[in-house]
Amino acid sequence: MRAGNIPFQFDMSELIRRGRAFVNNRVGDVTLNLPFVSFAVSPKDKERQIARELVILLRDRRVLSARECCDNCIDNALASLQEIRRTLVDKQVELAEMQDGPLNLAIEAMALGIRQFLTFEQRLRQMDEIPDAPRDFRRQPEARQPEARQMYFDALEILRGHLIRCLGQVAALAGMDAPSDDLIANYQGAWQLEAYKPLELPGGADRPEG
Repeated sequence: MRAGNIPFQFDMSELIRRGRAFVNNRVGDVTLNLPFVSFAVSPKDKERQIARELVILLRDRRVLSARECCDNCIDNALASLQEIRRTLVDKQVELAEMQDGPLNLAIEAMALGIRQFLTFEQRLRQMDEIPDAPRDFRRQPEARQPEARQMYFDALEILRGHLIRCLGQVAALAGMDAPSDDLIANYQGAWQLEAYKPLELPGGADRPEG
C-alpha cells in the first residue's frame, strides 16, 4: 500500500534550535543524531534508565510494528499513536528536572512528529467530508475516499520512519542496541531527509548528516 509519496514534511527547526542552545553544554561520548544535525552528549544515569524503559514500552506498539492495508488498520494506527503520546508525556514528567537534557530532546522529537502528523491528519479528515452533509457529519472510517486512504498510508509511513529512528536514538542514549525485530529493522539507518523541511536556523542550516 506504500506509494513512496511525501504528503507532508516535518518541521524540526525550532526543536533543533533549542537543542543547540542547551544540549551542547553537556558534551560527551554518546552521539545523538537528528535530521541534519548531530550532538555529542553525556546522558545522566536517570536519563539512561528512563530511556531503557521507553524503548521497552514503545518497541511493540502497533503503529511501529505493522504497516497499514485498510481503513481498520489506519484506525488502529491512530489509536496506537495516542498511546505513544501518553507514554511520551509520562516520561517527560519523569524528566521534569532534566528538560535541558538529550533524552528530553529525543522524546520531544517524537512528540513533535506526532503533533505535526495529527495536524495533517485533521486536514485529511476535513478533505474527506461528504459534500452537502451536515457540518458535524464526517465519513465513517470504513468509507474513506481512496485518495484520502492513500494519503493516510503515505503519511503514516513517513511518521513510522521518524518515530523508529527517534527510538533508535533513545536506545543509543540508554546504551542499548536499537530495536531490530520485525518491521522496525527496516527503518534503521539514515534519516529520510526528504520528509523534513530544510532547517531555518540563525547562520544557516547544518549540512545533512544523512
